Amino acid sequence: MKTIEELQELIGKKIDGFCRKNGDGSIYQPINYIVQLGGKRMRPVLSLMAANLYSDDIDDAIYPALAMEIFHNFTLMHDDIMDNAPLRRGKPTVHEKWNRDVAILSGDAMMIQSYQLLMKTRPEILSDILKIYNQTALEVCEGQQSDMDFQCRNDVSIDEYMEMIRLKTSVLLGGSMQIGALIGGADEEGQKLIYDFAIKIGLSFQLWDDYLDAFGNDYETGKQIGGDIQADKKTFLMLRSFEKAGAEELAVLNKYLGQFDKGSEKVNAVLSVYRQLQVDNELKELVDQLHAEGLELLEKVPVDHDRKKMLRNFALSLKGRKS
Repeated sequence: MKTIEELQELIGKKIDGFCRKNGDGSIYQPINYIVQLGGKRMRPVLSLMAANLYSDDIDDAIYPALAMEIFHNFTLMHDDIMDNAPLRRGKPTVHEKWNRDVAILSGDAMMIQSYQLLMKTRPEILSDILKIYNQTALEVCEGQQSDMDFQCRNDVSIDEYMEMIRLKTSVLLGGSMQIGALIGGADEEGQKLIYDFAIKIGLSFQLWDDYLDAFGNDYETGKQIGGDIQADKKTFLMLRSFEKAGAEELAVLNKYLGQFDKGSEKVNAVLSVYRQLQVDNELKELVDQLHAEGLELLEKVPVDHDRKKMLRNFALSLKGRKS
C-alpha cells in the first residue's frame, strides 16, 4: 500500500500536469491559481486510500480522485464570492485577485473539467460513478443554499446546522471515498461503511474549522480569524451560545448582530461570551465523539485490519489540527 505522502505527491503531480494542459489562457489562469494554492488534498487522497483498501492497483482511481479535487476547488471559488472572502489559504481569493465575473466563469469551467476527468473511468463502472458524483454535487449545492438561507433566519437549530454542514462538507468526502472504494472493488456494504465513515469525519472536520475560525491564528489557518463572527454566520458556537445565554450574554450577542463594521471589537466581545458559556469545550467534545463514531465504522469495513491502519491514522491526524 502507498503512504499518505506518496499519494499526496501523486496527486500533486497530476495537478501540475492538469495545470500545464490548461495553459495560461485568461479563463484558465484563475483555475491554475486556486488548485495550486495547496491544501491537504484531503478529498483525492481519501479517494485513493479508499481504493487502496481493496486493491494495490489504484491507477484507475487517479483521474476520478482528481475530478473530486477540481470540483472541490470550484465550490471554493464560488463560495468565496458568496461569502465575500478576501483570503483563501493565506492568498487573495480569485474574485479579489481578478474580479467576480472571472471567478464565476472560471468556476463554471472547472465543473466541466471535473466531468472530463470522470470520463476517464472504466466504461463498465462509469454509470455508477456518475450517479455518486451527481448526487454528491447536488447535495453540496443544497448545503451552500442552506448556509445562505441561514443568514436571513434567526431560528436556525443546531440539528439544521449539522445537516447543512453534512451537505456542504461531508458528502463530498463521502462521495470521494465511495467512488474510490467502488473502483477498488468494494461491494455495496463496504461502500456504505466507507461513505458513513467519511460523513462522520467530515462533520468533525467542519466543526473544527468553525473552532479555528474563532480561536485559531490567521498565520496558521491562512484565513481571516473571526470571519464567521463578523459575518454573523450561524455556526455551532453561535447557535449553542444563544441556547445557553443568560440575560447578560444575550445582550452582548444581540448588540453585535448586524454590526458588520465593528471588526475586532465585535470578534473579541463574542469570543468572550463563547468562553464564558464554554461552548468551545462543547464543540471539542462533539468533535471527539464524531471521530470515535467514524473510527468504529471504519473497523467494520470488511478488509484486513492492517490495510485500514493508514486511513485510521489519517483520520486521527485531523483532530486538533491548526489549519
